[in-house]
Amino acid sequence: MRIDILTLFPEIAMAPLGESMMKRAREAGLVEVQAHDLRDWATGKHRKTDDYLCGGGQGMLLKPEPIFAAIEELRKEETQVILLTPQGQVFKQAKALELSGEKHLIFLCGHYEGVDHRVIEELVDLELSIGDYVLTNGAIAAAVVTDAVVRLLPGALGDARSAVDESFSDPNLLEAPAYTKPIEFRGLKVPDILLSGHHAKIEEWKAEMSIKRTKENRPDLLEE
Repeated sequence: MRIDILTLFPEIAMAPLGESMMKRAREAGLVEVQAHDLRDWATGKHRKTDDYLCGGGQGMLLKPEPIFAAIEELRKEETQVILLTPQGQVFKQAKALELSGEKHLIFLCGHYEGVDHRVIEELVDLELSIGDYVLTNGAIAAAVVTDAVVRLLPGALGDARSAVDESFSDPNLLEAPAYTKPIEFRGLKVPDILLSGHHAKIEEWKAEMSIKRTKENRPDLLEE
């Protein structure tokens, strides 16, 4: 898989992607990730990438010219162009799994008041939001989505079961509580069932706890 990130802040996008699992996946050749400075495709003396809104309004908007030039240079036949924007559909684990099957992703990072809508009309295949809030720029969101997608690539995680046995693998349930040694810590004990060796009963307990945690933390998932 190849991922290209178009942003005004490539360092922000790449900073979280050079450690841990992401670093290992890149070194193993499972994914190639590169962040590009959108200014490289801007023209003129000052390489301007933004301008005032037509019709008035606060803030600045990313201009179409450098975005069109960048995507037209980077795009291949199999490419999916994704705009990171608060106005997109909310990013979920199912979408991460779907995107992990793609060969080439271009993440376009919004900034200021977003991008000229002609970019969305002509170039963007999918608009994604990582939540109902606003960030300073889309580079942070691009790093989040990249991490969620890459960890689902075969071989990215040390144990293939890790991507299966976790929250949102079932879109309507959170993961059950987890414990490790010591068995007792400051008077707090690991549940006896997890020490019993009875795998069927352990799985039954985990299923019950998964529902309990979902009711407490994300009852909206059960409603769905």
